Amino acid sequence: MQMIIKNGHVIDPGNINAIADIHVDNGKIVSVKILKKASGVRKGGADGKGLSPEQNVSPGEPEAGRVIDASGCIVVPGLIDMHVHLREPGEEYKETIESGIRAAAAGGFTSICCMPNTRPVNDNGQVTEFIIQTARQCRSVNVYPVAAISRGLAGKEMCEYGELKEAGAVAISDDGRPVVDSLLMRRALEYSQSVGLKVISHCEDPSLSGGVMNEGSVATRAGLAGIPNAAESIMVMRDIALSELTGVPVHIAHVSARESIFAIRDAKARGVNVTAETAPHYFTLTDNDVKNYDTYAKMNPPLRSVDDRSAVREALSDGTIDVIATDHAPHSILEKDVEFDMAANGIIGLETAVGLSLILVSKGVMSMETLVEKLANNPAKILGLESGIADGKTANFTIIDPKRSHVYHAKEGYSKSKNTPFDGWEFPGKVVTTIVGGVVVFSS
Repeated sequence: MQMIIKNGHVIDPGNINAIADIHVDNGKIVSVKILKKASGVRKGGADGKGLSPEQNVSPGEPEAGRVIDASGCIVVPGLIDMHVHLREPGEEYKETIESGIRAAAAGGFTSICCMPNTRPVNDNGQVTEFIIQTARQCRSVNVYPVAAISRGLAGKEMCEYGELKEAGAVAISDDGRPVVDSLLMRRALEYSQSVGLKVISHCEDPSLSGGVMNEGSVATRAGLAGIPNAAESIMVMRDIALSELTGVPVHIAHVSARESIFAIRDAKARGVNVTAETAPHYFTLTDNDVKNYDTYAKMNPPLRSVDDRSAVREALSDGTIDVIATDHAPHSILEKDVEFDMAANGIIGLETAVGLSLILVSKGVMSMETLVEKLANNPAKILGLESGIADGKTANFTIIDPKRSHVYHAKEGYSKSKNTPFDGWEFPGKVVTTIVGGVVVFSS
């Protein structure tokens, strides 16, 4: 089927920044016709409109063979979220692969990477294949499993990385739990490289992380046990050292602490092959937002101080942090509607990531080009996935209307869980269309 995306402001950093028409045939880009150069984000077309209302498609109702007028909108390479928890198999009451995919499509993501802390753990080829096959049945967003570093996430022995790679895993991580054993982590780096799997590290020293929120004056006033920045940064420094020792790249997940950022920045200056991600809640909220013991503001790593948030924003701006990932962590009221100490960590984020990131763009913290790098180009480079808008590339696009402000209501979202502190927030722009392989999987 053919598709033409007309008059959009196409942004693919390092490749194109122009008003252009994109022609698609059989799921591939066949031509990109530049209409005129563009130096910044257009605020609207001649008529101030985005996509035509008659072209709306709901998630789960893919459609192809059409002309899309993207006047006044930004067309970017399909967004990639390299840190998502889908909960299936084992905890389908929180999220299923299907509901997670629907939420991803609504959030503008054409590809997502799901973490291994399912039940059973994704530490073998059978679970990896199950996830891939279930996702394919949805015929929508691409799902790339991240398998476990250690069997059962127990941190005792390595999984069979060759089997996991063959089954379709793109990376390994014990996310949700740290790999405390430094020798095991060294061996994981060495053996994963031999089969082509990226190591994603959950950096946490369990002996320091026994609290429930950020250590500081807010926790003291609330009477809650704190988690110091060092609980994260110590392990970041260790994994940088192991990467330097082995010569194997390492990716640091959900960076929240300024000391971690200092270590990553210094390592990059020395030429260490380390990359890092943060999540929107770390560049948006602080521990001051843990109000009235609201469990929707409880996560791990915890929301940090104002200074930490400033450091995260600076790191996004200067390139120290490479990726924005959601750490989408759905939980039901069974895990959240309890005492703060007992509540599960994590929030959903697939449908709010673009909106929160656009707030940073509106504040001048980063450009739209930088946002696209963090949400599309860099995740693809790190994981070895295809990305970009050029002849011959797969037709994965996210179309954003930068002037279509909207209020997010969690109850109207596509995730099965509603655990978010951003319910009722107004965002300065909106994902209006998500296209995967030349097929529209979401339109609003």
